[in-house]
Amino acid sequence: MRKGVGLIGVDGLGLKIGLEVHCQLTVLNTKLFCSCSSNYRGTEPNTNICEICTGLPGTLPVLNEKAVEAATKIALALNCKIAETANFFRKNYFYPDLPKNFQITQYDKAGGVAIAKEGQIGTSDGSIRIRRIQLEEDPGKLSYEGTIVSSPFALVDYNRAGVALVEIVTEPDLKSPKNAREFLQKLRSILEHIGVCDGSLEGAMRCDANISLFGGKRVEVKNISSFKEVERALNFEITRQKTMAKAAKAEGMETRHWDEVRRVTVTLRVKESEEDYRYFPEPDLVPITISKNYISKVKARMPELPDKRKERFVRDYKVSEEIASVLVGEKQIADFFEACVKSYTAPRLLGSWLAIDIIGYLNRSEKTFADIKFSPNNLAEIAKLVEQKQITDSGAKTIIIKAIEQGKSRFEIGKKEEGAITDEKMVMNAVKMVFGANRKAVEDAKSDPNAINFLMGQVMKATKGRADHSLARKLIQVELLAVQEPSRK
Repeated sequence: MRKGVGLIGVDGLGLKIGLEVHCQLTVLNTKLFCSCSSNYRGTEPNTNICEICTGLPGTLPVLNEKAVEAATKIALALNCKIAETANFFRKNYFYPDLPKNFQITQYDKAGGVAIAKEGQIGTSDGSIRIRRIQLEEDPGKLSYEGTIVSSPFALVDYNRAGVALVEIVTEPDLKSPKNAREFLQKLRSILEHIGVCDGSLEGAMRCDANISLFGGKRVEVKNISSFKEVERALNFEITRQKTMAKAAKAEGMETRHWDEVRRVTVTLRVKESEEDYRYFPEPDLVPITISKNYISKVKARMPELPDKRKERFVRDYKVSEEIASVLVGEKQIADFFEACVKSYTAPRLLGSWLAIDIIGYLNRSEKTFADIKFSPNNLAEIAKLVEQKQITDSGAKTIIIKAIEQGKSRFEIGKKEEGAITDEKMVMNAVKMVFGANRKAVEDAKSDPNAINFLMGQVMKATKGRADHSLARKLIQVELLAVQEPSRK
């Protein structure tokens, strides 16, 4: 089998994983085919709608030109081939989330041409090929009491219906659930860097995952809400399909729903074939013409992409590739880092705090970067205090994490750091040991106050960063006076 196509995966299961990622173009102020506001979040249900987005007879859709520009940016960022002419189709299905019973989308068969195709995104486990990128309208939102299985009813809110989506369809190249999560995180970073989608907004990025094992029939898991849940859903499906295969139970193509509460997939329906959707060209919209001149103009306005930004962080700020990869994982984190460095030049210290300590804490506590209330300038001030040896690195981390936990907008720096060694005898023992091992530095410190910083650093190293800073400096001064006494006599 051809290497890199995702046919051999976890435990040699013949694993095939492909994703269909639905990304709202949150940069737009209005919906895809009408002038209704695209900012539906927090609005009263079924108030942000009009005759066009609800598909009333006699209405005509009008394409949002900025949606074409945003889709073109995405295609360029993912190294896709952009169509010279693309057109829209009607995808017919009878579910309550689309009141007109069809979705205006794009189609790559029967004369249909999507806006772009044949791109790729690199991951740590190889490149993931992009089959196509297509523009389409978002359906409405269904809500349930409890879970989809237990709820006695479904509520529908059409405020989201008609919001501009870009659907990004991959080839089945993903090697594992972990690889799928990494791909989605990288895709989000790209979309945020080019300014077309804010992935932090609820429902702005949703994913359908297609998975099969042992050459069996494909199962589609619908509308998974987060990257973490995609990884969980795929892991569950691998276990479920292995169990079915061992029991020799044949499965057909089906669509399943990921129940985030119980963390299981449940059957929704037998998977439709393309014929069931009765695709046909949208008669009310003319084809989109995308000239080379238009593409060149869009390309000239493209910002720095995450991979290039990572290279710059490593080159200019001298941070490791691992740290740089984490920093560019979300645009707001990368922006925060650069703002910190602009305020105080300590990129390695600041990068380490952000990529390891802060993001690590956020992941463990299931918080997001939006939960950080302090400013880049605040964090830079803490870094300055550490480099000036006024507080320890471990003390600074304690202060930072406490500020996130408590939602503080500024840091509280007490006289005594938590976890610091404040016992005078213990710190003095460390000072005497350092003086005995660094006689040349002690002599220098008698006449050069700056040399005291070296001795401070050695005391902090000897106490693994835990010595109370002010106490250690005081005792170094006391010991320096003691060793100077004989010469005065």
